[in-house]
Amino acid sequence: MKLSSRLQHIADRLPPGCRFADIGSDHALLPVWAVKHGAAVSAVAGEVNDGPLEAARRQVAEAGLSQSVSVRKGDGLEVIAPGEVDAITIAGMGGALISSILEAGVDKLAGVKRLILQPNVGEDFVRRWLLEHDWYVTDEAIVAEDGKIYEIITADAVPGAAGLNEELYKEKLLQQGQGDANSGAALTKELLLMMGPRLSAQAGEVFFDKWNAEISKLEKIQRSVAGSQLPSSQKKEQELSILIKQLKEVLACLPKVKP
Repeated sequence: MKLSSRLQHIADRLPPGCRFADIGSDHALLPVWAVKHGAAVSAVAGEVNDGPLEAARRQVAEAGLSQSVSVRKGDGLEVIAPGEVDAITIAGMGGALISSILEAGVDKLAGVKRLILQPNVGEDFVRRWLLEHDWYVTDEAIVAEDGKIYEIITADAVPGAAGLNEELYKEKLLQQGQGDANSGAALTKELLLMMGPRLSAQAGEVFFDKWNAEISKLEKIQRSVAGSQLPSSQKKEQELSILIKQLKEVLACLPKVKP
């Protein structure tokens, strides 16, 4: 079995020898691979829909791992008991949904040391939830695969997370070029939540591709509301104009990390 690049990045971030739950596991590819390759000692594959649930059961049975990979039907974290796992992966959903799953199952996070989260959109929702609940983002990765770009956010339960997060999301002043004190940008807390504190610190080609594409989308939305006389549309156009300007300034100032 070979994992996709996206799933391999998630598997690589599992704590060695962990017991983990993969929420929305689909075909249980990640749990089966992780246990089979010794990245985890056991896994729970949680799935709410019958089709993927049966596919997961078949995958586990064919791999001969029914004793160490438990396939369970349920919504979000209701498939696990408190203290049952020490890591959780949630991948392939929107960031708002991932955040709501974590919020609804917050009592199940007792004993969990690592969250590995891969939102398809709305990454800022995930970072905001982690920040508000004192989870410390220790790693971020950005991956291009099949014409799409994915972010993988790894957060750990660590002592002093509140202080560490304060430093992580502290506003950063960026300078463009050499010796021009008037040319720069502020990487604010809100922009760090949006762009990623660690991704922006190690901005590579995929990061720039993503944010140039996002700016193009925002400019298209801006054009569509610019002609409206509605106060709400005018306010939206102003907000978009400010955000686009901020993003362009930040991208102009960030040093591009070579692969």
